[in-house]
Amino acid sequence: MSVTDRDIVSVLQGGLPLVAEPYAAVAAGLGMREDELLARLQAMRDSGVIRRIAAAPNHFKLGMTANGMTVWDVEDTRVAALGAQVGALPFVTHAYERPRALPDWPYNLFAMVHGHGRDEVEDKRRQIADLLGRASRGNDILYSTRILKKTGLRLRREAPACSD
Repeated sequence: MSVTDRDIVSVLQGGLPLVAEPYAAVAAGLGMREDELLARLQAMRDSGVIRRIAAAPNHFKLGMTANGMTVWDVEDTRVAALGAQVGALPFVTHAYERPRALPDWPYNLFAMVHGHGRDEVEDKRRQIADLLGRASRGNDILYSTRILKKTGLRLRREAPACSD
């Protein structure tokens, strides 16, 4: 990663400024043009250095105080395809596959859902169960008891020697 790209990631890891033209403000702070910043971000995305720039809402402040990680026991040969379908549901904030920890933990598909109450979260779990049908051999839900600070990758300020 170039020094300039590292600087861009370092600035953006704290979030975009809340102004009318956030990318222009970031670019100005880095001493570059907005189109140059956007081109570098696209290149980093295309190469896989970054996956996305996205909002990370505080669900509690939005009134969604019931937060549940649904967990599913799905055939390993079908988990990727079914996980993509679950992840595409409008109420699933993130879904991913994890290895089982048998015999105590048979679940390999995880999907986070939020609601204004546990009844709403349970309804969303039923919708996921309907989608998975017989492919789900079991499921559970783990409710959040407190909100943790959510952050993405954090680069250290001191960059190793690299070129632009």
